[in-house]
Amino acid sequence: MRKELTTSTYNFKGMIEGNCLYIDKTEEIYRLVSKHKGQFFLSRPRRFGKSLTLSTLESFFKGEKELFKGLYIYDKKLEWKKYPIIRLSMSLVSSTKADEFNIKLSRIIDKIAKRNKIEIIKDADAASKFQDLIEEMSYQNGNVVILIDEYDKPILDNISDTEEVLKIRTFLKGFYGMVKAMEENIRFAFITGVSKFTQVSVFSDLNNLTDITMDQDFATICGFKQDECEKYFDEWIVENAAKNEMSKADYLEKLRVLYNGIRFSRKEIKVYNPVSFTKAMEYGNFDFYWFETGTPSMLLKLLKQNDYDIVAFENLKLTSSIFSSYEVDNISIEALLYQTGYLTIKEYDKEKNEYILSYPNMEVKTAFVEYLADYFTSVNKARFPTLLGYLEEGLVENDLETVFDKVLKVFYAQIDYDIKLKHEKYYQSIFYVLFMMLGTRIETEVKTNDG
Repeated sequence: MRKELTTSTYNFKGMIEGNCLYIDKTEEIYRLVSKHKGQFFLSRPRRFGKSLTLSTLESFFKGEKELFKGLYIYDKKLEWKKYPIIRLSMSLVSSTKADEFNIKLSRIIDKIAKRNKIEIIKDADAASKFQDLIEEMSYQNGNVVILIDEYDKPILDNISDTEEVLKIRTFLKGFYGMVKAMEENIRFAFITGVSKFTQVSVFSDLNNLTDITMDQDFATICGFKQDECEKYFDEWIVENAAKNEMSKADYLEKLRVLYNGIRFSRKEIKVYNPVSFTKAMEYGNFDFYWFETGTPSMLLKLLKQNDYDIVAFENLKLTSSIFSSYEVDNISIEALLYQTGYLTIKEYDKEKNEYILSYPNMEVKTAFVEYLADYFTSVNKARFPTLLGYLEEGLVENDLETVFDKVLKVFYAQIDYDIKLKHEKYYQSIFYVLFMMLGTRIETEVKTNDG
């Protein structure tokens, strides 16, 4: 029976029992769970398979072996034992205040305790309840497994409110510190998020985490490799190539240019965005599916506030220290752009220990540039196709009057007067994104022998 495609289900058991296509990532899972004990951290962009990875780990530690039949891990020599599991998703605890966040998280821990028929202390903060829950669950049922998804969501949601986000950081520092404090009661812990804050910042009390974010052995634990795409999606590839009146080779090449190119290690191992590729298979079209799932408003705001040179995104050279993490109150825009998936590693120079970052693929580049134009100007996004048509027509026909009157004046006329006075770079950014949306590769302020 043909498998179903889905991008809305991140429950491993539900996918297997629902006959949904699952790309086998259990070789990487095996490397994690085959260790006697372990506490791991993984950073990946949104909608990249982190929740499904946690769900797969959950099914393994529930001892649900039959769900893994036919997968890499199934016949490996492992103890398919059922462990007590504490699974938390911080996306369910949205709040703009640290006190309110503490209350909401406390309620969730109370529910987990009740579900497991365990009595824990009532009048305490969430961190103390978490510690008590771990201790009681391990006392009654043996060492526990802890799975935490989107650990940084409370911070990223409030990143522009420095005073409150520092309070949230302090709270989370104590909460996550319980994983280290209760280490002897824990069989396995896995924490995921989009960003990576310094251990001094959030994980100072959890300094035994093994960070696999840029480990080449786990570079493909999320995302699809080229050979995986061609193996698992072959039926859809053949059908969609015919639908688009393309040869199979040409269709695969267009998919590669649009959706591939995301890299999470020094070694050149690239993957496809799983949401974009799966939706492209499901609908047979070449749309920007990942960007439909959310607007990078927080990033855009930071870029504008810091008067960031967006032209540099094409060839951003950075040392390895940029990936080591950053502080809540001193955000590295470059690190955040990388961790959120808008930039990726293009090259790595081992001798200089230097990375070159750029847009990973055409989907991210085109859609992000459109968001930049929409955010940096007052022009409605719906007008872009018409205005770009005028721009292209004027340039082809050498009709500069059309270029200036119908396009450039529209974009520049509504710029705030204060910006005009202070920031030449702002003008350059708008000019840059216009030509990028036109599909033209441009370079700015290129140095020559004349200056």
